[in-house]
Amino acid sequence: MDRTEALAAVRARVQNENLIKHMLATEAIMKAIARRFQQNENEWGLVGLIHDIDVELTDREPQNHSRLSADLAREMGASEPMCHAILTHNEAHGAPCETLLDKALFCADPLTGLITAGALVRQDKSLAGLNVDSLKKRFKEKRFAAGASRENIASCERIGLSLDEFMTLGLEAMKGIAPELGL
Repeated sequence: MDRTEALAAVRARVQNENLIKHMLATEAIMKAIARRFQQNENEWGLVGLIHDIDVELTDREPQNHSRLSADLAREMGASEPMCHAILTHNEAHGAPCETLLDKALFCADPLTGLITAGALVRQDKSLAGLNVDSLKKRFKEKRFAAGASRENIASCERIGLSLDEFMTLGLEAMKGIAPELGL
């Protein structure tokens, strides 16, 4: 699977620009995690990029979300471990997170929402001045970015990263693509 083709497939199936930005952010964080653990950055990035490719297609049947993404990924040439990680990021299927890749996507996915919300409440609506201390304070506010599961984010400890390390890694990864994210 090639990134250019994967991004084209995302753009062909997803109309919501914010959802595309979420997938780009997840890609960036997944690549950073892969670097940290000396894994395949391209593969891990692609998992992040296409993990929600089916959200609009399964809008009326959310129980199918991630199952269709995994199938689409398989059709695009993704490996079975990549497809399994995509499937397991939706807990509704009951497929357990077993591998480092599975667990990384599971915690990276909601982190993008917390970081994006942290940037959007800033006066400049930018990632540039956002820091981990601010994110940690917001993390404790259950109503802030309520859709960003704190439990899933905190599961970063299952991959050997403290919450501070994980937030730092994620924030720096997203800052690295801030222009693409409009932040």
